[in-house]
Amino acid sequence: MFTGIVQAIGEVLRASPGSLEVSLPAALEGSLAVGGSVAVNGVCLTARSVGADSFAADVSSETAARTTLGALRSGSAVNLEFAVAPGRALDGHWVLGHVDAVGKIGGLFREKEGWSLIVSFPPKFAKYVAEKGSIAVDGVSLTPFAVTGDSFRCALIRETYEATVFHARRAGDPVNLEFDILAKYVERMVGHVPSR
Repeated sequence: MFTGIVQAIGEVLRASPGSLEVSLPAALEGSLAVGGSVAVNGVCLTARSVGADSFAADVSSETAARTTLGALRSGSAVNLEFAVAPGRALDGHWVLGHVDAVGKIGGLFREKEGWSLIVSFPPKFAKYVAEKGSIAVDGVSLTPFAVTGDSFRCALIRETYEATVFHARRAGDPVNLEFDILAKYVERMVGHVPSR
């Protein structure tokens, strides 16, 4: 499980069908072991090997097809977050690293206090997007507002903009979306209430 609070930006060193090798920034070296979970742009991967300053992980064909990981190339910047450890603060929201859909940046522009991000998503997922709820965009815990049937807006504070890959993103870029797990469980429970 993750929180959606990105710990560092890594760089893809090698991308090949079924595998990724990603750099580990100095601040995170020694924090990941073989078999450990790491969210790469919001996608939960398992470290297959860990070096002094990088790690490698397998990427299934299903994951490559359903997320943006299949399009990563050497030099791509990626958001990194390690799994929540006991005692670590849960500052964002519950993020599983199981991407629901790929959305698209509709706009990213400067505002007085920070930046505004507009994201479009497949309309069939509109039921999971709640005004002032939670959503993970490329693994970043954000709060949507101005929700429509196929888009939402999020405010990015300076820390979020600068400490994630958003500072290098442009309109039209694809992003991984994970909708709030609580909304999905509520939908399942409400949809399976036995009739009396």
